[in-house]
Amino acid sequence: MALDKSDWVISKLIKKFAIERGDKPFIQFEDGEPLSYVDVDRMTNRLGNAFADVGVGFGDNVAMMLHNRLEYLWTWFGLNRLGAVPVAINTALKGTFLTHVLTNVRSRIAVVEPEFLPWLEDIEDTVPDLEVIYVVGDMPGADELPAFKRCTVHPFDDLMHASDAEMDVEVSYRDIGMVMFTSGTTGPSKGVLMPHGHLFLFARSMEVHLALTDEDRYYVCMPLFHAQGSLMQLYGSLLAGAYVVLMKQFRATSWIDDVKKYRATVTNTLGVMNDFVLKQPVKEGERENDLRILCAVPVVEETLAAFRERFGIPKFNELFGMTECNLPVGRPIDAPDEAGCSGKVWDEYFEVIIADPDTDEEVPVGTVGEILVRPKEPFCFMQGYNGMPERTVETWRNFWFHTGDAGRMDERGYIWYIDRIKDTIRRRGENISSYEVEAVLLEYPGIAEVAAVAVRADEGGEDEVLACMVLAEGVDAPNPTAILDFCVPRMPYFAVPRYLEYVDEIPKTPSSKIQKNKLRDRGLSNTTWDRDAAGYKVSRG
Repeated sequence: MALDKSDWVISKLIKKFAIERGDKPFIQFEDGEPLSYVDVDRMTNRLGNAFADVGVGFGDNVAMMLHNRLEYLWTWFGLNRLGAVPVAINTALKGTFLTHVLTNVRSRIAVVEPEFLPWLEDIEDTVPDLEVIYVVGDMPGADELPAFKRCTVHPFDDLMHASDAEMDVEVSYRDIGMVMFTSGTTGPSKGVLMPHGHLFLFARSMEVHLALTDEDRYYVCMPLFHAQGSLMQLYGSLLAGAYVVLMKQFRATSWIDDVKKYRATVTNTLGVMNDFVLKQPVKEGERENDLRILCAVPVVEETLAAFRERFGIPKFNELFGMTECNLPVGRPIDAPDEAGCSGKVWDEYFEVIIADPDTDEEVPVGTVGEILVRPKEPFCFMQGYNGMPERTVETWRNFWFHTGDAGRMDERGYIWYIDRIKDTIRRRGENISSYEVEAVLLEYPGIAEVAAVAVRADEGGEDEVLACMVLAEGVDAPNPTAILDFCVPRMPYFAVPRYLEYVDEIPKTPSSKIQKNKLRDRGLSNTTWDRDAAGYKVSRG
């Protein structure tokens, strides 16, 4: 297949669209003024020059720990114009979670919100590569600035005074364009090396499967540090010439009001977001919106019916993908809405089979197995896990990428997502590394063994975290609130266990491998402590 991939680089596309589309509005942040393609191109050049001026070069990793805001785009696009690599960091990471990410990518420079400065100060000694921090937004005064011993802190505005001159750096679809982290189960989270071709096809898939046009207005409220927000929605809109309304965050209370206010024609929801929206009090005129399609993943028929009835949305779509393997499955725009059906293989670029997870042999039509994927074109897949070759080899087996997700293929060739096979916990739209949760709990005095497993939540087809703990000999059981007090400053809010339980032993195989399936199957018991029932609150901050 001969394809011209020369434009499969976002900074090149921005330059191209600035010429073709000019002053046509592209994006606004909440109630701010719209910015045109020319404006975006100018800011892309400015930040590219700014980062070059402070010593960032081709292929250098720069950490980004930002909420949704325009500065996220300028940093991302500017680094890509330079051939540098933005590292998208979840804004909830702290403690050892954040240390792992920063040491893995060895970023010399980080661009962060002011609220994250204390978190960086706490781990400064553990991230020797970090030297320079740029703060977006209100810079703390000298008396409020954390006392960094080595790192220097500067306002992001220092970067905004650079030249807007066009940069002459050749960047290819083969070059790494971004690093995103995905959860690990038997080890720490993994940095996915994403070439520009990989990023482009995320966007192209959305353009194709949602039939995006320059008449669309995309309401983007998911975090840009996830592929959903940045690549699928924002980048997809860029390709199609659609108008983007970017929100700082998802707010269930104002979701339909915003959709109406900004005249959105397309938006996405994920998991428990659907439940949160549907639980809001019904408001007058909710059906008087402009939505033509909602991309909602995953959903059941009851959820689709509720959205149709309440909001009058005429069309729904689902897709299947992962940070590592792109969006290899999508439902054709003219296909019927079928809850749980991800659609057909996007066979222009990918191969997908359903296989026996033990043998990797394809199973008969209609049989549940593991979803395996491989690309037809180079550089439209991840290039491995950063600094973790053994994890890359583990995931790629018999020439297939193993998603760890269960599914089936029907007689039409449509893929139906069933559930996870691998030991991953998913809560509040985030994949949680059981390994990293366990690592924090093992630091608590007197805890000898830990196994963190998923317990099915009441909402959104997601999970709650159950931590089963074995105490060291002679140690009295600590108060569960003391354990959570220890966890909260050391892990993201969404990873803090809801359930804690002391057990005499954790089931293992003869080779001493923990049998988490037995703990999951057992679920909660009458000795399980529930933080919600105890009134223990965990905030996002």
